[in-house]
Amino acid sequence: MSDGSERREARRFTMTLPLRVLPREAKDHELTAHTRDLSYQGLYFLTDASFEVGNEIDFVITLPQQVTQSTDVNIRCQGKIVRVEPTENGRVGIAAKIARYEFLPAAATAA
Repeated sequence: MSDGSERREARRFTMTLPLRVLPREAKDHELTAHTRDLSYQGLYFLTDASFEVGNEIDFVITLPQQVTQSTDVNIRCQGKIVRVEPTENGRVGIAAKIARYEFLPAAATAA
């Protein structure tokens, strides 16, 4: 029986994938992180940086050759932070909802 606390609408996959959080403003800098799990609607990642619920973020997830059976594939996403929580190892766990995404052409990511 469910207690009603599960709010996920899409199946999550436990995957540790490289993630780049892109700056939204000139004073911001690019962050690197790794996903803990993801679905087509959202993801959870761990970072040392601070975020606030409601912040909009841009990020790039890299699907490696082992997943794509071809070359690395980069997916640029726009999303919104929906949960921020401390973790046992002192990092911050971030849950974000994906609002839109696009596959980046190989030429755009080779730089």
